[in-house]
Amino acid sequence: MEGNTNPNNPRRVFINDVDEFSSKNIAKFLSACEAGKEEEEEEEEEEESPQRKKPLKFDVVGNVSSSSSPQKPAFLLQQYVSPTREELFQVLLESDVVVYNVSESSLPRQVEEASWAVTALHAASENFKAEKMFILVSSVMGWATTAPTDPSDEDHLPSDEEFWKRRPHPRFKSHNTLEKLVIKLSKMKSKLKCYVVAAGLQYGFEENIFHYFFKVSWMLETPEVPVFGQGTNHIPTIHVFDLGGVIQNIIELKPKAKYFLAVDQSKNTLEDIVKTISKVLGSGRVCRLLLEEAVAMKALKPQEVDCLSIDLRLDAANVNSLLNLSWRCLSGLVLNMESVVQEFKDSRQLQPIRICILGPPAVGKTTVAEMICKHYKIYYISTGKAIEEKISQLKEMRSGSQPGDFSAEATAQKELEMIEQSMESSQGQLTEGQVFEILQEKLNSKQCRNQGFVLDGFPESYSQAAMHFSTEEMESQESHLESRAPGYNKTITPDYVFSLEASDDFLTERVRALPQSTAEEAHLVQDEFLSRLSEYRKREEAEETVLDFFDHCEIHPEHIELSAEDPDYTDVMKRITEVVGLPKNYSRSYEEHKEEDPLKKEAERRQTLAAERRRRKEAVLAEMAAQHEAWHKSMQEVQRQEKERLEAQVLPLRNYLMEFVVLSITEAMSQCCVLKPDDPIDFLAEFLLQKRTE
Repeated sequence: MEGNTNPNNPRRVFINDVDEFSSKNIAKFLSACEAGKEEEEEEEEEEESPQRKKPLKFDVVGNVSSSSSPQKPAFLLQQYVSPTREELFQVLLESDVVVYNVSESSLPRQVEEASWAVTALHAASENFKAEKMFILVSSVMGWATTAPTDPSDEDHLPSDEEFWKRRPHPRFKSHNTLEKLVIKLSKMKSKLKCYVVAAGLQYGFEENIFHYFFKVSWMLETPEVPVFGQGTNHIPTIHVFDLGGVIQNIIELKPKAKYFLAVDQSKNTLEDIVKTISKVLGSGRVCRLLLEEAVAMKALKPQEVDCLSIDLRLDAANVNSLLNLSWRCLSGLVLNMESVVQEFKDSRQLQPIRICILGPPAVGKTTVAEMICKHYKIYYISTGKAIEEKISQLKEMRSGSQPGDFSAEATAQKELEMIEQSMESSQGQLTEGQVFEILQEKLNSKQCRNQGFVLDGFPESYSQAAMHFSTEEMESQESHLESRAPGYNKTITPDYVFSLEASDDFLTERVRALPQSTAEEAHLVQDEFLSRLSEYRKREEAEETVLDFFDHCEIHPEHIELSAEDPDYTDVMKRITEVVGLPKNYSRSYEEHKEEDPLKKEAERRQTLAAERRRRKEAVLAEMAAQHEAWHKSMQEVQRQEKERLEAQVLPLRNYLMEFVVLSITEAMSQCCVLKPDDPIDFLAEFLLQKRTE
């Protein structure tokens, strides 16, 4: 079947391995491309409806591996699961444009398949009814060992205008060979137009080669993000959607140049990139580790280490001069880090979960809050713990944990003195302003902004909630407004509020059942508990309560009634998880949700490895059996030849004995048998002696 011959219809584009990062995002980009302005203007004359959809330029199809999800993504018109070569070739013939992406892998399978595809299409091009296009998306690793003419001259960098000067990384020599094949076919007169796009290391959305650095920064499990190697090497990069834009332009413009370097204008080093990721998403600190450690600690694959070790500054002259590209990140990853980080969070659904647990004393707020933290892998915040952590942090800073930072030590000392003075004068309590600053610092920390938090029993009143969560706009609102909907800081205000409720009798009985040591530790001795419970009930009867604040913000609290039948808070946690939903981070639950049946995948992987081991064992045994059979036949032939040789050597001796010895001895033996002498030996000797004399 031929491809699209009607120029008004969307062009059919095939992309290989659309379940992989690069091909998937290129497919997403092309599938969303809309018809150009001229087409829009013509259609507007025919139809004036502003609600109509703009026509798409491309119908994107692609193949996926059998382990991928069987459900077809929305951006694909059709997906083909592990097709055979014959099936795949028919799909290629039905397409107007074939994009083979080998930029992410140094494995021979993709390169061999791309080589087969372009060769087969070129051989069949005589029968094409219309022109087709083949675009090979290769890697800048094909330039890895290319030396610039003058390293100090940034105005004369290696350029795609002189692509024949490129020298590949040893692991990417097959890519270089494939590029040469495509360029060779592009020079032949046929209905198959061929292009090569050498893509920089790609970033954007869920991330791929840079994913480790984004993940470590976001999780903040270690204080520093590692830079593997010296980090001074320059890495050519491109946003994966900008790579899609390069491919789109080549399809539409059909430029005369056949080789394109797809890299942005940045000349960032690895250290620049990792530092900026850490600054925007994590602690802002980095450390240096050896390249070998990247593989040893399973942070990166060997191929990824190779890619991140290159030192290249390239000039995408053909892209800049021949294509009309609307860049997403022309200036590179470092200068566009804020938007790239947001793409990363959105693509991986890494949204902070912010929860507030309220309720009377002894209702179990702390227990439930800690259970929530464990389930969702988020941070626990209480007023007391936040103050303790702040004091501990200041003491660490004062002790000079960061040598040479004398201003930080002095500031820490001053803050500690102010806290100690307040606690001495207020019976161990801090001023409301000091508590506000400590909690604001905690709520705005990278940990809480990335993963989220659970507030335990705070805020206690409407005024406290307004102080911590309201924006300046809300505070300046006119009080005479009939409907006061407070503005609030969405980055630190809880998204879910749960009010645990129980009767006074229930709470009193629970406190009475506590051991004395536990009650004292939790400030729930009888008199103190009754005083705290009374204060809580008074706050509930106020004109505006803390729950009213969240209601006004349209964050409607969930009320959960406790019962004696749920001592382990199982029903409470079930209700909370139903409201909040699945974890939205890198916790185990999230990975199980994102990956379709990972246990099944692991079992399949093990079965595949076991089958491969059996196949190899059988092959080795078969080879050993064949070798043994050949050895046995060889030994038989050697024995036969040795026997013939010995027989040939013995024949003269045999003839001599038969002629001169055997006849005389035979005659002597016969006479001995007839006469039967008393001494046969002496008889034989005399007989032979007599025979000799005769």
